[in-house]
Amino acid sequence: MPKATTEFVYAAHSADESLSIQRGAGNSAEINAAGALIWRYRRDQLQVLVIHRPNYDDWSWPKGKQDPGETLPEVAVREVREEVGLQITLGVPLAVTAYRVKKRSKEVFYWAAELPHGAKAKADEGEVDELRWVSPQQAREMLTNPTDCEPLDALISLYKKGLLRTRPVIVIRHTKAKPRSTWAGAEGERSLAATGKRQALAAGRLMEAWGPEKLISSPWVRCMQTLYPYAKNQGLPIKEKRALTEAANERSPKAAAKIVESLFDKYDKPVALCTHRPVLPTILGVLTPRLPLSLSRHLPTEDPYLKPGEMWVLQVTGQEKTVVSLEQIKPFDD
Repeated sequence: MPKATTEFVYAAHSADESLSIQRGAGNSAEINAAGALIWRYRRDQLQVLVIHRPNYDDWSWPKGKQDPGETLPEVAVREVREEVGLQITLGVPLAVTAYRVKKRSKEVFYWAAELPHGAKAKADEGEVDELRWVSPQQAREMLTNPTDCEPLDALISLYKKGLLRTRPVIVIRHTKAKPRSTWAGAEGERSLAATGKRQALAAGRLMEAWGPEKLISSPWVRCMQTLYPYAKNQGLPIKEKRALTEAANERSPKAAAKIVESLFDKYDKPVALCTHRPVLPTILGVLTPRLPLSLSRHLPTEDPYLKPGEMWVLQVTGQEKTVVSLEQIKPFDD
């Protein structure tokens, strides 16, 4: 079972156990890339978007290499925007394909992404000269690289189980705050350190990959500051919940647990919650029984559970509230 001391910057696990990976400095490929399988329903039939790249003369998925300072989810969103003109939000992580390029190891991380309502894909004239919406079977026959069938198989499996359309539930620990030992004011007023403010900007950019529309936070300053960059950029309010503070959770963890339950039972839109390290055991107490064993066994079991600014992303289905996948990610390097 993974411990909190595990050094990784990205981990992803699917409920059906078709994907279970942890990546960090010690086991990352020399070249990393990311992309998405964009899907839609037409006449109740599933279709996926495939692209033709003239420089390679191949049919593939929208994808591209990671730039310095980018997280893998950010890469996937950026590459889709650049290659087919769509601003997507990520769904379930599907697969990681691996192969070698000029004797260097390469991995490509793929997510599912539903075509945004009312959007139309448009081929980038530089990298893509043709795109087509096709059935999964047609895509399988068109794809040039056999490894590109791996994320397709995962997408088809989700579709057949009715688990393809999901929404994200995000839990983030506030970014690095000023030390308690040097803070003379009220604990609730302790603010982010300079490093924490930079981390909050990075966290805000990362959260754009999932587009939470509801923001919930402890009202203590360091949590509010963590969500502020994303909230300001998206024009969203932050709903303050006093039960998520360290002090309130110590007095009544049931109140904090009730708020976490509401992320699944009350809200039907993408949602993000920001809180403190001492509150994370209460959150884990809610998450663990809600997740299938295949996912709950990947939740951390030791303090600090999440590092400052680190987050869990759970993909949850509609009325059934089934948790399909679990991701854990840091939006920056230590």
